[in-house]
Amino acid sequence: MVHRRVRGGKFKIKYEEKPCPVELEQEMDVTIIDLAPSGDGRLNIRGYSILVPKAKPRECVKIKITRIDEKNAVGQIIP
Repeated sequence: MVHRRVRGGKFKIKYEEKPCPVELEQEMDVTIIDLAPSGDGRLNIRGYSILVPKAKPRECVKIKITRIDEKNAVGQIIP
């Protein structure tokens, strides 16, 4: 988000598209932060939310990204 001063002392806000910090089929070691309303484990990477089914808060797991949406992604626990 970029703020730019315009005439009259107001600011004009320009929203910039941020690239997704994760890629499809990417594997990573993560720590689950808390629970989402759906009951899945949730963590954030640079403001991007990742949901992990069957994960508990404060649990360190290895996940594989299976789906990517506009504001969140879904990961699967790898044994």
